[in-house]
Amino acid sequence: QVTLIESGGGSVEAGGSLNLSCVASGYIARIVCMGWFRDAPGEEPEAAATFEISSGQTYYADSAKGRFTISRDAAKKTLYLQMNDLKPEDTAMYVCRAREGTCWTRKHSEFRYRGHGTQVTVSS
Repeated sequence: QVTLIESGGGSVEAGGSLNLSCVASGYIARIVCMGWFRDAPGEEPEAAATFEISSGQTYYADSAKGRFTISRDAAKKTLYLQMNDLKPEDTAMYVCRAREGTCWTRKHSEFRYRGHGTQVTVSS
C-alpha cells in the first residue's frame, strides 16, 4: 500500500505563488509515475503535471506551461509543484496521484494511488 499526503494549498491573489508538497510512504518502490491533478467540481480531473521517476521526464498541461514546475526529492520521498503567476482559473483541489506504470497515460483513473488533496483558491 502507498499513502500520499499533500500540503501547501491556500488562498492567494492572482499573480501569487504556492508550493505544493506530496509526501509518499509505504511500498513506494513500485511507484514509477507521479502527478498533480486538478479536481474541480463538475469537471473531469486533469493532470496539471506529471513526473516519471526513473527518467525524470516531465509533462505539463498547456495551461501550466511556463508557470508550474514539478520536481521530486527522492531522499525526502516528496513530490513538489511550484506554482507561479497563479490565475483564478487555477482554483481547484490539487490531488497527488501515483501509478506503478509509466507516465504514458494522464488519465486519472489509471493512477491507482491518490491523496486527499489540498485546496488552491485564487482570487482576482
